[in-house]
Amino acid sequence: MELVYRYIEEHQDMYVKWLQDLCQIPSVSTQNRGIREASHMVASLLRQLGGITEMIETNGHPVVYGQFLFNGKKTISFYNHYDVQPEDPIEAWHCDPFAAEIRGDVLTARGSADNKGALMARICAIHAYQQVYGELPVNIKFIVEGEEEKGSINLPDFIGRHPDKVQADLCIWENGIIYADKSIELKMGTKGILYIELAVQGANSDMHSLNAAVVTNPAWRLVWALATLKDDKERIQIDGFYDRVVPLSDEERRILETMDYPEGDTLQRYGLDQFLLSLTGMPLKEKLIFQPTCNICGIYSGYSGEGSKTVLPSEARAKLDFRLVPDQDPEEIVRLLRDHLDRHGFEDIEIKARKGTRAAKTDPGHPLVQKVMRAAEKVSGKAPQKVLMNPGSGPMYQLCQQFGIPTVGFGVGNADSRKHAPNENIYVSDYIYGIKMVAAVLREFV
Repeated sequence: MELVYRYIEEHQDMYVKWLQDLCQIPSVSTQNRGIREASHMVASLLRQLGGITEMIETNGHPVVYGQFLFNGKKTISFYNHYDVQPEDPIEAWHCDPFAAEIRGDVLTARGSADNKGALMARICAIHAYQQVYGELPVNIKFIVEGEEEKGSINLPDFIGRHPDKVQADLCIWENGIIYADKSIELKMGTKGILYIELAVQGANSDMHSLNAAVVTNPAWRLVWALATLKDDKERIQIDGFYDRVVPLSDEERRILETMDYPEGDTLQRYGLDQFLLSLTGMPLKEKLIFQPTCNICGIYSGYSGEGSKTVLPSEARAKLDFRLVPDQDPEEIVRLLRDHLDRHGFEDIEIKARKGTRAAKTDPGHPLVQKVMRAAEKVSGKAPQKVLMNPGSGPMYQLCQQFGIPTVGFGVGNADSRKHAPNENIYVSDYIYGIKMVAAVLREFV
């Protein structure tokens, strides 16, 4: 691999420029900005490498599909996305969020860590491998969507219409971090998610608050309903909610014990004194990785502007997300929530649910996952940091686990990449390191 590593180092300026070019496109999916430009750039790069590409239209943004196929070999698919989060609040950035400015070793840009850096590392690794060795040792498929940041809402339709395109022996998932000691994080699963909105309707218009003496306030009904969902020990009170939660195996518990979670750095970064319930050590890691959640994302009702306005609101809404673990079914959770609200006298509260996604988990002992682990150790000289299930969510189950495809994710972010926040960043050195990691994975399949 030294020949490939040397080629990557000698051409790193070109590879960094490719990443900057992609990061300079403001491909914000929720605002329909820069989508065509970013998707066409990704497709163009894959074609330049000799890949057969298709721009597959959906009811939303297109999926860029690329393939490098050779007979009789294993197939690796790369799942990534070219869309990014909005850059707001702009005033909190120390530079233009789409300038892809480099200061020292830090490249700052919206999408640099999530997910354009990892995507470009994979493209660059294929380029470098081809330049040194010619033919690739495996079949490669790229599945690059443009709606991950808005919930991958049209990806299930793409999968349903093109099941042949998603078939693979192994899927390399979108993201991960490189630690300060250069050990590589490997993610082998992800939590599921159910996103809902609760809505309470009162009078047909806002009223003077003097009517609060005799007219129901929907904001109060919503608050009372929300208060029934969890107790003060963070236990979710919906009957049957935990029935399908799979307990940890002995092997999973052993791996979790070896997982390094930077408690002190995390608390300092967010200005906190302690974690929820004062958890630390194994109980903290187990709750983060293997326990489901019920989170209030936002509450909306009445007047919240400057000054006073004595109003009795006509409606109240709350947005919630449930992070789910194996083997919870999001459709069943919606039914259980409906039953819970009805039993507590909140039949009038409307539930608006997006189609949820199941949690996904891969056996860390799978032979192809072991190849990725070996590559990570060869590149870094250190054992990889194994994360059995990413506490975030994504469409991993639909794309992989429902077809029996093992999955492992890694990327080029760092512990303070500030994904979804101002000043999102990666280290340029980690990006080059990530290119080498992808090339090392390819070499394991020779």
